[in-house]
Amino acid sequence: MINWKNLDELEAYKELEADPKVCLPEVMAGENGAERVKKYCAPMAEGLAFNYAAKAVDDKILDSLKKLAEEAQLLEKFEELYNGAVVNTGEKRLVLHQLCRGQLGKDVIADGVNKREFYVKQQERIAAFAKKVHDGEITNADGEKFTTVVQIGIGGSDLGPRAIYIALENWARKNNTLKMEAKFISNVDPDDAAAVLNSIDVKHSLFVLVSKSGTTLETLTNEAFVKNALTEAGLDPAKHMVAVTSETSPLAKNEGYLDAFYMDDYIGGRYSSSSAVGCGVLSLAFGPEVFAQFLDGAAATDKLSTEKDILKNPALLDALIGVYERNVLGFENTAVLPYSQALSRFPAHLQQLDMESNGKSVNRFGEPVDYPTGPIIFGEPGTNGQHSFYQLLHQGKTIIPLQFIGYRNSQIGTDVVIEGSTSQQKLCANVAAQIVAFACGKEDENLNKKFDGGRPSSIIIGDQLTPASLGALLAHFENKVMFQGFAWNVNSFDQEGVQLGKVLAKKVLAHQTDGALAVYSDLLNI
Repeated sequence: MINWKNLDELEAYKELEADPKVCLPEVMAGENGAERVKKYCAPMAEGLAFNYAAKAVDDKILDSLKKLAEEAQLLEKFEELYNGAVVNTGEKRLVLHQLCRGQLGKDVIADGVNKREFYVKQQERIAAFAKKVHDGEITNADGEKFTTVVQIGIGGSDLGPRAIYIALENWARKNNTLKMEAKFISNVDPDDAAAVLNSIDVKHSLFVLVSKSGTTLETLTNEAFVKNALTEAGLDPAKHMVAVTSETSPLAKNEGYLDAFYMDDYIGGRYSSSSAVGCGVLSLAFGPEVFAQFLDGAAATDKLSTEKDILKNPALLDALIGVYERNVLGFENTAVLPYSQALSRFPAHLQQLDMESNGKSVNRFGEPVDYPTGPIIFGEPGTNGQHSFYQLLHQGKTIIPLQFIGYRNSQIGTDVVIEGSTSQQKLCANVAAQIVAFACGKEDENLNKKFDGGRPSSIIIGDQLTPASLGALLAHFENKVMFQGFAWNVNSFDQEGVQLGKVLAKKVLAHQTDGALAVYSDLLNI
């Protein structure tokens, strides 16, 4: 029997609040710190590791977190999800993004369809289409190969696939698997579409329009912008466009597209990178085999996320520590700091994943909750961030937990030695130094040079950023957010908060405004 209770109703949460707090500068100093780094580390899928030694936890707190996970039935709720329960209570829907990358539990039948088979079929259709494009069987009107693929979408139809493409572009070039260069158009600002169109040869470009409903205003506006550019170039837009949409959308089975590939309402946009939303553009860019490796990595993380021992379940452990920081220690933010330029857009994707999922003030039953839920997420790659906002992280009055990501080796496999060390070694030296500096701080009589320390962090460490390890990394954060939503008893799978602005924007465009909205409309010359 699954019980959905608010966090503050759990006995384990009350115990956690009463646990003695950890003094991070003390426990991370000297040999104690060295032992913690060795001890507090959980193996992840695809050779990654989650090291949480610099988090303000100890064995007693970890034991309380284990009790919290058990009392809140977090693993049982995950099992309900992947077995096809209606976990999205706000929209009365199943939540099935894990099925795109494997079958954890029993067959899930919805709308009379085996959903795992449905998702695999779409992957196979996309793979066949991509192969025909790469082999020159599908070409432009002059029989010439397409060399560029452009994804048109917004939100989850852009952020995840874009982050993944950027993350793997250099790897693909090094490994000779870059089939087509990818570009992305998302913002309804015409400067966005114009900038992309001005940077490509439209004659040799294939456009992937992504809209589940087929009615997304920004996406359809950008589609019209692109179709106009194609027409002005003397090209037939129908020969340059494919759709990723639902089977009931006006984009499905539409002669205006070369083909249409399908998704459904059981996969939210921010969880859709492993669905046709990511499969289309990434299979065209890198080849279906590379996308399959990405899915394999995600599937390995999903399987690991069913582990009952929280110390062997890094996604669950990461989630629980985050709940402790948010609700007991009172930290409002989390900075995601990848020490990998390839992950430059990964924090932006995690912003949506986390803040759209758990930025809620009511529980699953529509009742107000009396405790904080999702944190504010932001971040930039190191070492760039060190020369930007780290000043506040180190010496500001607000303590912000940090989530580092680092790799022992670069994607390019070549480097130069400068002043006795390579560029990659310098990068890794910086992240190691930052972890200890944030945790331990530094005493100084000059208060301007004093660092209090006590800034908690974790790091996910890997050998190299590859398709499989990236899939594992993405699924880790997806499952972390899911577990936290279960702990807070919120529905992590709807996003009503984005709807009000859309409604008002339509009123502005229809000139049905009054009050402040009317004045702002006039100021913006609408």
